[in-house]
Amino acid sequence: MIDKEHWSSAGTDLQGDAYEELLSKGASDKGSGAGQYFTPRALIQAIVDVIQPTVADHVVDPACGTGGFLLVAHDLASEGAESMTPSQRVHLRDTFASGYELVDGTARLAAMNLLLHGMGTATGPSLIDVRDSLIAYPGRTWSVVLSNPPFGRKSSITMVGSDGREVREDREIERQDFVATTSNKQLNFVQHIMTIMDINGRAAVVLPDNVLFEGGAGEIIRRRLLGDFDLHTMLRLPTGIFYAQGVKANVLFFDKKPAGDRPWTERLWVYDLRTNQHFTLKQNPLRRTDLDEFVDAYRAGVRDDRVESERWRSFPYDELIARDKANLDLIWLKDESLEDMDNLPSPDVIAREIVEDLTAALAEFEAVAAALEVQLQTRRAER
Repeated sequence: MIDKEHWSSAGTDLQGDAYEELLSKGASDKGSGAGQYFTPRALIQAIVDVIQPTVADHVVDPACGTGGFLLVAHDLASEGAESMTPSQRVHLRDTFASGYELVDGTARLAAMNLLLHGMGTATGPSLIDVRDSLIAYPGRTWSVVLSNPPFGRKSSITMVGSDGREVREDREIERQDFVATTSNKQLNFVQHIMTIMDINGRAAVVLPDNVLFEGGAGEIIRRRLLGDFDLHTMLRLPTGIFYAQGVKANVLFFDKKPAGDRPWTERLWVYDLRTNQHFTLKQNPLRRTDLDEFVDAYRAGVRDDRVESERWRSFPYDELIARDKANLDLIWLKDESLEDMDNLPSPDVIAREIVEDLTAALAEFEAVAAALEVQLQTRRAER
């Protein structure tokens, strides 16, 4: 049956979709570790639907993984391609999307993923740059930034000695264009994204909760984001949707604005998809329809017409900036499971959440143990 099909003439959609499905299956295999590079496609679709990239845009993902954001953005921008000019179609193929990926093997997966969906050419330069995007300013800016930076609080490098042993060394990123020096990887990605946006460019970034309330560098960056950018929307994500278990994350939507005398953020709108919501990767996965209410409430293109609802509230700039450390961890819905024992989630959901929390805690302990081991080896070497 396979031999009878003319795969070369089937077009990029069939081959690309098959490849994307293989990537999804690989991400669900915990043993492979591929899940850390895979963002739920339902979430990506909703984010792209409200950002609305067009053929006039240049889109970048500074931590692209297998290229999901770039792929979905290209699909939306390509609608009506038959009526576009030849130069617009060439732009969509060759220069619309750019990606950066630290892991060489993952970068190859991403490059093939894009190629099978009609992005780039087999003989032309790759759309995926294999390097650490945090190291230095790339020398250019983009109109749209879409990204889900890797989870984990620390930026680190791994060194392999002549004996084959690996040593991980935590490091702070120091760049003249950053407003704060920190080893927190997500905070550094936020700063990096702030520097690579065009004026009036727009960004959507998936970030863990600690970015919302962490002091020190976190507070400095949040205040800069509220003042120099229009941080207009935040989507609080439910747990159980990422392959990295126990993650509590959000999507921040912000636009870059020209220098001015007043803060650009007038009001932050927050949609709470987390409280009293329970998802799992297998039995109850997040679907695109679960995000329909958020997409409708977002009112892309007519944000001035937004209307508050139970899960959709707005907070003025003065209130945000007056909060302790400019804390953006905004909660107003009551968790039903805390009010009434009869409303507790089912035992399998509770068990899954316990496993996810323990897994996340174990990962933190492993990071601490690795750091202590580095310190111990350093002291031994000094002796």
